[in-house]
Amino acid sequence: MHTLWRLLLHLLPPAFRERFGEEMLAHADAELQAAAGVGGWSGVRTAMRTTGELVVTAVQERWDPTWIDGAGTRPRGMGGRTMMGIWMRDLAQAARSLKRSPGFALAAIGTLAIALGSNAGIFAALDRVLLDPLPYPDTDRVVRILASAPGTDLPQSFGVSREFLIEYEENATHLEDVAAYNSFTATVRVGDRVERASLSAPTDRFFQVLRVEPVLGRLPGPGDRDQVAVISHSFWTTWFGQDPSVIGQSHFMMDGFKTIIGVMPPEFAFPNDRVNAWLPQPPLAEDAVIEPGRFGMSLVGRVAPDVTDDALSEQLTTIVRRLPEEYGGSARYAELIEQHVPVITPIQQVLLGDIRGAFLVLFGAVVVVLLIACANVANLFAVRAESRGRDLAIRRAIGAGRRRLIEAQMAEALVIAAVASLLALPLAIAVLRGFIAVAPGYVPRLAEAQLGLGTSLYLVAVGLASAVLCGLVPALRASRPAFARLRDGGRGTTGRAHWARGGLVVGQTALALVLLVGSGLLLRSFQALRAVDPGFDAEDVVTFQFAPEQAHLTDGEAWAGFHLAFMDRLRALPGVESVGIIENVPLDEGVQTGPVYERDEDAEVGPRAGLTFAGGDYFQTLGIDVLEGRPFNDDDGRIPGAVVISRSVAEAVWPGESPIGRPIRTSMVPEVHTVVGVVEDVLQYDLRDEADGHVYYPLVGPTPEAWRLSSPGYAVKTARAESIVPEIRALVREVAPEAPMYRTYTLEELVDRTMTSLAFTMRTLAIAAGLALLLGAIGLYGVLSYVVAERRQEIGVRMALGARAAQVRGMVVRQGGRVVGLGVVIGLVVAFAGTRFLGSLLFGVAAFDLPTFGAMAAAMVLVGLLASYLPARRASLVDPMESMREG
Repeated sequence: MHTLWRLLLHLLPPAFRERFGEEMLAHADAELQAAAGVGGWSGVRTAMRTTGELVVTAVQERWDPTWIDGAGTRPRGMGGRTMMGIWMRDLAQAARSLKRSPGFALAAIGTLAIALGSNAGIFAALDRVLLDPLPYPDTDRVVRILASAPGTDLPQSFGVSREFLIEYEENATHLEDVAAYNSFTATVRVGDRVERASLSAPTDRFFQVLRVEPVLGRLPGPGDRDQVAVISHSFWTTWFGQDPSVIGQSHFMMDGFKTIIGVMPPEFAFPNDRVNAWLPQPPLAEDAVIEPGRFGMSLVGRVAPDVTDDALSEQLTTIVRRLPEEYGGSARYAELIEQHVPVITPIQQVLLGDIRGAFLVLFGAVVVVLLIACANVANLFAVRAESRGRDLAIRRAIGAGRRRLIEAQMAEALVIAAVASLLALPLAIAVLRGFIAVAPGYVPRLAEAQLGLGTSLYLVAVGLASAVLCGLVPALRASRPAFARLRDGGRGTTGRAHWARGGLVVGQTALALVLLVGSGLLLRSFQALRAVDPGFDAEDVVTFQFAPEQAHLTDGEAWAGFHLAFMDRLRALPGVESVGIIENVPLDEGVQTGPVYERDEDAEVGPRAGLTFAGGDYFQTLGIDVLEGRPFNDDDGRIPGAVVISRSVAEAVWPGESPIGRPIRTSMVPEVHTVVGVVEDVLQYDLRDEADGHVYYPLVGPTPEAWRLSSPGYAVKTARAESIVPEIRALVREVAPEAPMYRTYTLEELVDRTMTSLAFTMRTLAIAAGLALLLGAIGLYGVLSYVVAERRQEIGVRMALGARAAQVRGMVVRQGGRVVGLGVVIGLVVAFAGTRFLGSLLFGVAAFDLPTFGAMAAAMVLVGLLASYLPARRASLVDPMESMREG
């Protein structure tokens, strides 16, 4: 930024610049350094603001100077209005000159407009998603706190338990506030409308941690206990039409009627924008018995000022180490606590997830496209300046100063950039709308992105920078015309000019190859992800959930009977092949995990597995292979006792032995069950994960209440998976009109959803790479076409002396091949260094994948040779006699 700001200082009047320029530059550098120290995107915002202020100041001082010398006169004898008049005349002359060269003007404006529009559109999205501060004061101090236990079989990070929250509240001085929260789905009824909604149950300090206030009503207080609800702004809008009388109304949510006491502002969405209401947890009773080790709570905390992450982590670790002394617990619990490490994540990273990296990659891609476009336009300006070399030499010879020649040339660049920026505005709007349409639906705040003042200032700054990049080097070269042209009539071009244009093409080629390699690596990752076997067959399977709440469903047998009867009705639908039921649908919901063991003494050291419930023809419906024994039958669904396990559980508990007929226990169901079957492992969470081990219990839960509190998911195998949902919905209304049907997907949709972020990044980066490749090819074609036109007489002489057309074509193609080859070599080096930024997006392929690098380099060379062949062919068609007569 320092270099750009120093260039922009030259827009100021000379006297003002000499008096204040260095001071302004030092102040700007200091502000940028301070903003960078704050972290996040403060530095970017400061850089943009300072750039805009410099441009505005320059315009103001040129038009009507605010500073005069000690004698009360304007320095250098020139008023701002006079200087502005010269500028305006230069710009008007530049516009007239460009009007006389419509081909050049249209090519330059069109190239820049496409690049600037794409850049501004993506920046508008990035600005809303990443740069705009979250609606919490001091966002950088808000963190999520989880736990990890390296060296154990627990996940890489997991929720804490209640005793963690209690001790953090009392003893963590590095935290100003801390609270717990969770998210779940439950039934919500408002009048005749019944749906399954996303809810959250926070503890009492939750809203104080985030420092938010409702736009209507109030926040929960100590006397509210668990009988109240605070609703989101979107829920208030869609369900209640923003009716202010909603405050004080009671509606059924989750397990009973809750009184609505507050409405949150529209920008508040925590832990995600799908949450419709927050139902505060009741305070913990003073005599409550804490059972240590019941992990699963997510914490959100506000860090005290000037406390580093390392200091906070050290204090939390010290507090946790004392938990076994305070709360007891098993030997396994003590072991986990001994290895506990807090996982502290900034809240912005929690809300954005891996989409942050994808956005930065895409923004970097459009910046590269803009640089390639600027190189193209700079080449056009260089060619234009060389074609006007005789005119420039005459002007220089009769006394025109270098500065005036540079200003005249830069005026054309400014006019080109200004017109391109204006045309870029509607293009940026189109790019932004298209980007929002194809982006994953879970990207927070993306739907609110628009071309506001920030994006407009960014477009102005980038447009000015583009003018400098496109025009400055050609203008400097044009200000030193070769006076020899006054003798030879203007023929010939210096070797330095050829190298300058060739250098720009080398840079274009290198940058285009970097984008090609990146898009190639993402394509390989996407193909590898598509090839992953999730352990089930996703084709022709539709899944849905509903939660009947009828008075007679009070025990396990009644609940099982209800669902078995409903499965029979589903099987009777035309085209249905099989029906199964599962507590946690793969790739849609998580499962509870816990140790699995055969003997009580192994309870603390048993391998962990996912614990869930299944019934009907679930394994057959999803095509999960039965490796040994049998799946569940209807008797298993009515009489608890049988269990089906997956392959990795069998191998972990009974390595090298058959588990069929063996007793099994888990932390969730300590009663003894008997293994009746072994099935293949399935991927529960993501295609990138390792296969998960599962223990499947039959339809009846371990206690009469277990199923009554659950919301089972159905899986229906049918060739009509895309069209059968209305018929299923009609059946649900018949058997349970009080229960909404929700989470309706085809299994293929769930598989595709796990690849959404990668597919989105791959496609958009591929578009950017294709555009970069096209611009690079155009740049090479333009340079070689000019070389052919410039060497037309030389080529004619060669052919008159006997050179064949193939030799001429080869000469031109070799010249283009040298430029492309050098660009490819540089591009491979840059790509090797840059692809590490794709690390979190890649799957099944290394950042330095030789086949991808080789294939993309070959594609770049092929396109370059094609771009070289077209002017080479034209060169081979030169008429020797005609070209010599022209000379």
